[in-house]
Amino acid sequence: MSVPVPPDDRPAGGAAHGGSEPVSGDTPTYAPGSDASRAAPVEAEPETVLPEPEPVLPEPVRQRVISLTAAALPTLPNDELPAALRRVAKFAPNRRARHGGPMIATQLSGDPLFRQRITSRVLDDAGDLGAAVLEGICPAAADPVEVAALAYLARPEGWRELVAAAGEAVRAEADSAAVTDMLREAEQRAARAEHDRAVAKVEAEKLRDELARVREELGQLREEARQATRALRETQARERKATEMLATERGRATRATADHDAELRRMRAKLAEAEAVAGNARATAKEARAVDDARLWLLLETIGQAAVGLRRELALDPAERRPADFVADSFADRPDEPSSSTRALDADDPARLDQLLALPRAHLVVDGYNVTKRGFGEMSLEQQRKRLITGLGGIAAQTGDEVTVVFDGAERVHGLPPAPRNVRVLFSRKGETADELIRRLVRAEPSGRPVVVVSSDREVADGVRRHGAYPLGADALLRRLSRV
Repeated sequence: MSVPVPPDDRPAGGAAHGGSEPVSGDTPTYAPGSDASRAAPVEAEPETVLPEPEPVLPEPVRQRVISLTAAALPTLPNDELPAALRRVAKFAPNRRARHGGPMIATQLSGDPLFRQRITSRVLDDAGDLGAAVLEGICPAAADPVEVAALAYLARPEGWRELVAAAGEAVRAEADSAAVTDMLREAEQRAARAEHDRAVAKVEAEKLRDELARVREELGQLREEARQATRALRETQARERKATEMLATERGRATRATADHDAELRRMRAKLAEAEAVAGNARATAKEARAVDDARLWLLLETIGQAAVGLRRELALDPAERRPADFVADSFADRPDEPSSSTRALDADDPARLDQLLALPRAHLVVDGYNVTKRGFGEMSLEQQRKRLITGLGGIAAQTGDEVTVVFDGAERVHGLPPAPRNVRVLFSRKGETADELIRRLVRAEPSGRPVVVVSSDREVADGVRRHGAYPLGADALLRRLSRV
């Protein structure tokens, strides 16, 4: 709907006197309701009466006037825009009112023709509300700020009252909002006060309970203090009694010490006499021992000569084979025989190896693969055998003892290099394990001969121990080989 352009707030002198020609230098305007109000201006004559000053707009009304004007700026032709607002009209909508607000307000208050052109477009956009404001009517349901902004632009009769009424409404709304905020703040303070009162009540209850508990504890502490005082008095009495008893005991101890010193002097005198007697007895015993040694030497010499005569009488040749050689040639397994009580006891200490090898005519039996796989298992079996046999040759050369190393027959190979002197290399045969062969070697030895078996296998160690051998772990031999 096309809304007529409102008249200018300045009086049109020429139109009032019936003149039809515009006055030179005046801005032509159209009367309200004219169809040509947007095209042909109505002539106006300057008045000698000064126009009323612009009213001071409430801030919401001023912002709404600038917003409406800024939204309508792009709709005006460029030649109808004031030079100061042509650049503002090119701004983005959200920047137009923010950055060009002061210039828009200046042009609206100082350029009536620009205000009329803007008003015609704003009233078209406002519709019925714009028509009502143009007629000086303020709808009851309309926003007073919107009505005041349209009235300021259209300036119908009584527009200043509309602007003033909008200002009053804005102030009343602001006052109402302030009162509402004050009421809300008062309610909040009251709620906080009520909450603080409830918290204080709870804290007071807690403090009362704590006070009752402290009083009860204080009573208990007082009772404990009374009991402690009584106990202190009793302790002091006992201390005095103990002090008196201590003095008495000190006197007794002094007398006992004197008696002890006297007894000690007597015992020392007796000891000196006993040492003199013992010296004489030692001298007598030494002479008796010399006589016994002479007799023993004579007896051993007689036994030696008798043994030489017996060997000559029996014509016995030196033995070329040893018990272990017979075991190596025999495969038949014989039942276990009870062990002699003269066999050695268990000795798992690796340091015992050197002591055992120092015994006369000792026989060292080694579980071959049990030792090599523990000491240098990263080598091949051939290298393991060679390294172990070489090391055992060194031990045999140093000690002069008989050495036998036993390997499982499953790994038996032909063409082995000759074994070192006093070292015997055996392989178990089919159907027999190295453990069984080791036990047969131990059983074949005569009772009383020291046999040392090196194996970390518990079954082997337990088996040979029952037959009187000395079982040792593989680590003892490996450390002994490292010194060869």
